Amino acid sequence: MDDNFNDYFTDDAPEEESQIHQETEQEREEREIKEATIERRGSSLKILLVLIILAMALFLGWWMWQYYFHPYRVSQEKGWIMKVSNEGTLFKTFEGEMISEGYIEDTLVALHSDFAFSIPEDSLARDAMRLAGEGKRVVLTYDEYKGTVMWRGSSRHVVTKIELDTCIVKSNPYKESAPKK
Repeated sequence: MDDNFNDYFTDDAPEEESQIHQETEQEREEREIKEATIERRGSSLKILLVLIILAMALFLGWWMWQYYFHPYRVSQEKGWIMKVSNEGTLFKTFEGEMISEGYIEDTLVALHSDFAFSIPEDSLARDAMRLAGEGKRVVLTYDEYKGTVMWRGSSRHVVTKIELDTCIVKSNPYKESAPKK
């Protein structure tokens, strides 16, 4: 065995290492601060990543609100309600069809409904059914959304108000005029 090895388990340490170093007050404070402080490496990258994810979530929330819950058009349509039915499996909604006034005036097209709408309220649906049965001309006020949600109906046009049209119709396309004498 070689005698040129260091035995770490004996007390034959040089005198410099055996002397205990007395630390000063300032060194002690610096050591305690260093022990108590957590080093944060890359924290600015983490903050940037969190901010990007938060901005993307806010943008997605704003886009969904704009697309599904904020009407981009509030309008009216005049015509005759042809059908109102209660449809749906999970969410029962009232769906209706109407022939609009402008569609009837065009004599080149076959007569079928051209305006589909959803009715969210039961009272409006009862009024629409009654007016469809009477065959009276109505004015529908509706909100138009860019997208549909299940509980609001299958149409992008959601009726908010139904009124009986009180304007005088110059000519009814269904009635033939009698010859004048």
